[in-house]
Amino acid sequence: MTEINKNDLSWDEWDELQTPPPAVTDFDKVVEQALSRRGFLGGILAMGSAAAAMGSLSGVGALMSSTSAEASTSRFAFKPIAIATDSTIHVPEGYTWKVLSKWGDPLFSSAAPFSDETGGDAASADKVFGENTDGMELFVIGNRQVIAVNHEYVNPEINLPKNDKGNPASAEDVMKLQNLQGVTVMEVAEGENGWGIVVDSPFNRRITHLTPMKISGPAAGSDLLKTEADPTGTQSLGTFNNCGAGKTPWGTYLTCEENFNGYFGTTDAAFKLPDDYKRYGIVAETRYAYEKFDPRFDVAKNPNEPRRAGYVVEIDPSDASSTPVKRTALGRIKHENAAVVIARDGRVVVYMGDDERGEFLYKYVSNDVYVPGGDTSKLLDEGMLYVAMFSDEGTGEWLALTPETTGMKADEIAVFTRMAASKVGATTMDRPEWVAVNPVAIEAYCCLTNNTRRGEVKDGKMRTNAGGDQMTLNAVNPREKNGYGQIVRWYPANNDHADAAFKWDLFAMAGNPVVHRDSAYAGSQNINEGNMFNSPDGMMFDTTGLVWIQTDGEDSNEGDFAGQGNNQMLAGDPVTGRIERFLTGPKGSEVTGLTWSADKRTMFVGIQHPDAPFPEGEGKLPRSAIIAIKRQDNALVG
Repeated sequence: MTEINKNDLSWDEWDELQTPPPAVTDFDKVVEQALSRRGFLGGILAMGSAAAAMGSLSGVGALMSSTSAEASTSRFAFKPIAIATDSTIHVPEGYTWKVLSKWGDPLFSSAAPFSDETGGDAASADKVFGENTDGMELFVIGNRQVIAVNHEYVNPEINLPKNDKGNPASAEDVMKLQNLQGVTVMEVAEGENGWGIVVDSPFNRRITHLTPMKISGPAAGSDLLKTEADPTGTQSLGTFNNCGAGKTPWGTYLTCEENFNGYFGTTDAAFKLPDDYKRYGIVAETRYAYEKFDPRFDVAKNPNEPRRAGYVVEIDPSDASSTPVKRTALGRIKHENAAVVIARDGRVVVYMGDDERGEFLYKYVSNDVYVPGGDTSKLLDEGMLYVAMFSDEGTGEWLALTPETTGMKADEIAVFTRMAASKVGATTMDRPEWVAVNPVAIEAYCCLTNNTRRGEVKDGKMRTNAGGDQMTLNAVNPREKNGYGQIVRWYPANNDHADAAFKWDLFAMAGNPVVHRDSAYAGSQNINEGNMFNSPDGMMFDTTGLVWIQTDGEDSNEGDFAGQGNNQMLAGDPVTGRIERFLTGPKGSEVTGLTWSADKRTMFVGIQHPDAPFPEGEGKLPRSAIIAIKRQDNALVG
């Protein structure tokens, strides 16, 4: 048997290894039958926002037949580019790119220089730009520009190149990995040689697996969160697997804890894992062997410790001495990102996806309204958490998670949010990833990246998520072998993001019209040979209302994915449905994280886990990075 190197697995693959799929014997049925049975292709798939103005689902079908994306006037200020399969970045003609920061670059002059031989100095790991950049936001503080950016996870074979397969061999190795993850807050500035880090800026900061945190909201002080080290249940150490992000109107950064389950395990073979661990994927074996060298991560010794991870964490980028706050009112899930918008009456709304097969889409609505310059300390602590239910008729409802609807206490809802959502009958989704809210229209979007486990297994028995909720085919998740993904869009009732009702459609069904001719896998009408992609993941709107779509999928360029090339970033026009490719990443990388300079003349894009030789060239370690993209005429970018 071939030994699997777990350090090389993506988080999705690692979860698959811990919870293998059931034997599949019934993949012969034709997916189009399921789609047709629900009237899907005639009603729910719409390319442009104008569909909502039609007032009915029959109007959506009429729009599809009468509107051609190719014939519409383009809003894109670039010439679309072709796919690429090499190890560098490609952007359109008239644009340039340059590395802003990469793993190991110093934030402080006291940091040791980066070494390819050692993968960087262990003692300096919390003084340098971290590994595997992900979600980010830019903040203007006075006349300075500060980027807060996530570092989702590590690649031990690269970070510990002298170790056998990168496996930690000491507490020092574990501490190095812990310090390379989390969040970087850094001041950036543009000079004669382009953008760079302002070394030793008073805003510069690393937030890691070891940084003190405050716990707030309904779970603060709960017995579920108390440990021997923190008997109050109100303080913790570290933020974990920081994936997507968000930005509040009051100028704070929201970092989102996603696959936290992979950090907690035990060396005690006799320890019986608590029942709630299964729903969150916590098993005895971890990704990085933390439990062997740091008892905090041994669940036999600290069974509540995993329950202190999986939250949205609020960080003040203007104050490097401030304590990050874990906002438990926003639920404990595998948070992808947190998209913040203000409702019609001034309340704060936060949309969130739970990135796992068959999990749910959430919304939080604050009790109080946001007042510029007012007290914001309780806006993300006191409010209502909802979960989405989608109907096949193109309508939906946000279901409140309360003690009355779930039979659970408030702290239990905050800590065991997935179980609460299951109790109210939420719609299982195909891995809900980034949510983005249109700044010029009352609508929101979510990338449903993929799901190969939906549908029947045998004799009518349906696959389920980790909680036993069935993953039946439905209009919003219509494919069994969904390796391509789709983007769902919803329109809040009464043009109010706080409203409990909404209408929805699919903005795009990713696919491959070269390999497939059937309607299920070729993709929606706005997908063609020139713009096709798979596994939409990151997503952000620019100020003009264009949606930027980033991918984290299969880049083999073979089989079902022939002709799709490396992962990429595309721009979509919500009005017409048109989608065009803007950027291709290096082989092996995920394109993730997007923000703009204050003057909108620079676009910052994250490149995660690239294969060698990016960006330093042959013979060097591959290093995740943020790149800065500009137009050669210095005009606005997005």
